[in-house]
Amino acid sequence: MDILDKMENSLNRCISSNQNKSMFKSVMIANRGEIAVRIGRTLKKMNIRTVTVYSEADRNSAHVTEADYAVELKGSTSSETYLRGDLIIAAAQSQNVEAIIPGYGFLSENADFATECESNGICFIGPTPEQIRQFGLKHIAYELAAAADLPLLAHSGLLNDVEEAKSKASSIGYPVMLKSTAGSGGNGMARCSNEDQLIDAFEKVRRAASKFLKNDGVYLEHCIDDARHIEVQIFGDGHGHVIALNERDCSLQRRNQKMIEETPPPNLTDDIRARLRDAAVRLGTLVKYRSAGTVEFVYDRTCHLFYLLEVNCLLQVINRCAVVYLEIKYKNKICCSRWSIR
Repeated sequence: MDILDKMENSLNRCISSNQNKSMFKSVMIANRGEIAVRIGRTLKKMNIRTVTVYSEADRNSAHVTEADYAVELKGSTSSETYLRGDLIIAAAQSQNVEAIIPGYGFLSENADFATECESNGICFIGPTPEQIRQFGLKHIAYELAAAADLPLLAHSGLLNDVEEAKSKASSIGYPVMLKSTAGSGGNGMARCSNEDQLIDAFEKVRRAASKFLKNDGVYLEHCIDDARHIEVQIFGDGHGHVIALNERDCSLQRRNQKMIEETPPPNLTDDIRARLRDAAVRLGTLVKYRSAGTVEFVYDRTCHLFYLLEVNCLLQVINRCAVVYLEIKYKNKICCSRWSIR
């Protein structure tokens, strides 16, 4: 049985066990651009009424014109519109939608927004609020990873001050990465080759984390310089059934931002790829992961070992790379958006 059959069978079991729950009749897309268009077209194929939101600048965008109904969010900037969970929930209630799907970016990894949706009787199509919180803070994610027996780099817990950081760095061994526990996408981190660099970076990283991520917690982990960045796309049904769809290489980066994605990743043995998938599935299974997610690893090219970096609880923008490959391989039968809605 291939991965397609496994997930379809799992979703069918979930639907059968909830006979009193019918398919959504109306869903709001809380996003814009390519991902909103892609989700909207999937909803139409499922015969589900599509409602979108938009700012004044996006009035004539494809995600608006292709929707069954669109609600304008008063404001011009993202912070005034697409990041206003209260406005989006109010718009959803005005249209009697049963669920909100966030896509990627904006509110997709906002646990408070997911909680507010469900508190207002609206299904949040994505991971559970608890899963978003667990994986959103790396020191908690590492605890879960250890419980699932995933390989981890030598690291510290949350650091109280620079003196503790110096002590932990000495134990771990330089070079180290000083990271924000709430950081993501290359934000809130600094590579330190020695103690002087660590002292110089400590307060800078902590202040930046507090300002931009609203959490000043920082920790250390060993830095691997000759490394590759490998991600595994997973999908879970929320009942303990998790599959790994494929892997992608994201090593070509500029300022810690991914520039090129490649799938399947070149020059990885079948054994390494199988172990990457197995590790990702173990972690997802432990928490009974729901919806699409990405488990990210750093791969040491010198010793051919890999270690967990983080988990992103969303349908990533780079998911499109994996989707195109899977559509070709499985003849358009795989659709993470459709699976999430089901």
